[in-house]
Amino acid sequence: MFGLDVERTPGFKFLLAIVVAMALTAPLFSIWLLVYDRKAQSREATASITQGWGAAQVISGPMLVIPYRTWVTQSLVQNGQNVTRSNQVTRELVLAPEAAQLTTEINPKVRKRSIYEAVVYDARNKGQARFAFPADLARSGVTPSQMELGRAELRFEFSDPRGVGANAQITANGQLLRLEPGAGSSGARGFFALVDARGLGAKPLNVDFAFDLRGNRSLSLAARAGDTRWTVRSSWTSPSFAGDFLPGDRHVGDGGFKANYRIGNLALGRSLVSTRDSGGQASQPQPDLAQTAQISLIQPVDPYSQVNRATKYGFLFIGFTFLALLLFDLIGGARVSAVEYLLMGAALVLFFVLLLAFAEVMGFTAAYILASGAIAGLNTAYCAAILESWRRAGFIGALLAGLYALLYVLLSLEAYSLLIGALLLFVALAGLMYLTRRIDWGSRREAFTAG
Repeated sequence: MFGLDVERTPGFKFLLAIVVAMALTAPLFSIWLLVYDRKAQSREATASITQGWGAAQVISGPMLVIPYRTWVTQSLVQNGQNVTRSNQVTRELVLAPEAAQLTTEINPKVRKRSIYEAVVYDARNKGQARFAFPADLARSGVTPSQMELGRAELRFEFSDPRGVGANAQITANGQLLRLEPGAGSSGARGFFALVDARGLGAKPLNVDFAFDLRGNRSLSLAARAGDTRWTVRSSWTSPSFAGDFLPGDRHVGDGGFKANYRIGNLALGRSLVSTRDSGGQASQPQPDLAQTAQISLIQPVDPYSQVNRATKYGFLFIGFTFLALLLFDLIGGARVSAVEYLLMGAALVLFFVLLLAFAEVMGFTAAYILASGAIAGLNTAYCAAILESWRRAGFIGALLAGLYALLYVLLSLEAYSLLIGALLLFVALAGLMYLTRRIDWGSRREAFTAG
């Protein structure tokens, strides 16, 4: 006896494929969260690796700080009467060098713990600075007669003084100075040296300094001088130049990099002379002291960022694969159920989990090849069973291989990824419209089955 099996309409099958694809948004979103979670764990592991070594460093100085005495008038009300009093107080004149030159040699090291690694460095710094009273010193309201030049301090400040080496040396006009921790009466972080600057009015004070500094990720210089020159060399091949100032010339090659900076105080927007309360805040408005030239030792490939970008193309894989299955169903006569759509979609989503797991261990490129090969092979073998044809399964496998190759290109060409993706979607839509132009989406096909 024969019975009648009424098939679903093509339109219903199309909507069914869309519903299954939308259901896969939940696991795709979970993968995005997983990537962020693993990246946060990586940062915690990196912080643990670098703990005690030194943080990202910012160098500031040298600055010459000279105490001076001045009279401050105060008006008070006592017993209902206005009383004016004058008190002598000690304040500080902060003098930036006319010119400063610094040469830095960065020796990078990669430290590992389990699957995590961090870049740390030893930086050897040598430099010179020249101090002199500017011609317009009188504009600051301080005269040399008010200054206690014999109690001047040379101050160097660092964002993390734990990284300062034990062999720092400072000489002033050829005389070796004794260093003390901290930054003098200001209480800032770094070290300072007492210096006799009583001859400063007659001739410049020439300072030579050398110190080693340990840190990780980045090294920055907060320029203060009238003319700051900074030369940086390193064997690291993947530097990133950032901050408020970029090098005037730089060279990056297989042997490392070299960068030269030149920064003037006109670009900084600050005077070479300022005054402030002793150990307190500047009495004159000062610009943001975070104006720096920064060099970061970046990792050539950040697997988490690349996996995160790859995951955003998850719907591209699901859409193209489901489209091929739908065409085999509508045109080729193969029957594809919702469960089969779901299982193949789950395999496509699993690709990103495998990519993340492998990338943490073996690097992004090797992980991408291994994960894409595994998922393409799995879906090809499964399609051979549900489509009952290795030829049709070979088409699905070739489609997936092409999509994975295209995705790798998109990840490599970040600037053109939107353009390439938009063109690809246009071609896919045009192909779907052409292949389905004769399909009656609302009709039912009837097939007789033996019963």
